[in-house]
Amino acid sequence: MNDSSRALVILGVLLALGMSAAAYLLGTQAKQIGGGRHSITVKGLAEKPVKADIAEWTVGTSIRGNTEAEALAKLRAGQPRLREFLQAQGFDGSMVRAAAEIIKEHFEEEETRTGEMRSVKRGYDASQSLVITATDLPRIEAAAAAIVQFQVDGNAVYFEPPLYLVSGLEEIKMSLIGAATQNAKARAEEFAKNGGIELGRMRSASQGSFYVLPARADNEVSDYAGTYDKTTIDKKARVVVTIEYGIE
Repeated sequence: MNDSSRALVILGVLLALGMSAAAYLLGTQAKQIGGGRHSITVKGLAEKPVKADIAEWTVGTSIRGNTEAEALAKLRAGQPRLREFLQAQGFDGSMVRAAAEIIKEHFEEEETRTGEMRSVKRGYDASQSLVITATDLPRIEAAAAAIVQFQVDGNAVYFEPPLYLVSGLEEIKMSLIGAATQNAKARAEEFAKNGGIELGRMRSASQGSFYVLPARADNEVSDYAGTYDKTTIDKKARVVVTIEYGIE
């Protein structure tokens, strides 16, 4: 055997030994991985349509006077007109809660001779809010539309958009957690089937944010703290859960 042949034989032996060692190491690693503890983490989603069943609406009277006494007197003279308006809209006294009367100094911005702006006191503002709570949501909607004309007619009133609320949110949340858990398990089983592994027991579970969204809201919600829409009557409630399963 010449030198070239001897070198090829030695190279072949070394390659064979290297491949055997590599196979042994890979086999050992596979056994260690197979014998280790592994898991899969999935998210489950559930949502359902919900409808507001109660509304809160804040309105009030705000009047200015040159003195505190004058502002308060004007407020007390004007507030009954607002109550009469609410009564005409179908809201009796049991539906209306009055906040405390408030008097504060009124300031306006004015320009000085040098072109600078300064705050100048211009009397006092007296105000009082009324909060209407009702389950007749169409009546609330009608009154919220009618108060605009009431204001245009010269009444010193202010008002906020009605808040449409859903009662029994805790029961809704609990039912959605169960559905979201089932959704997470179905997703995990699908992953396991496609990956050729067997799904084990649940290791951990956590509830994510709870959302109450407008019925037509985009499904992509980035507010991880959750949200509660109060501007619409028709809504949808959503829960996301994160569950970890063992795999074998």
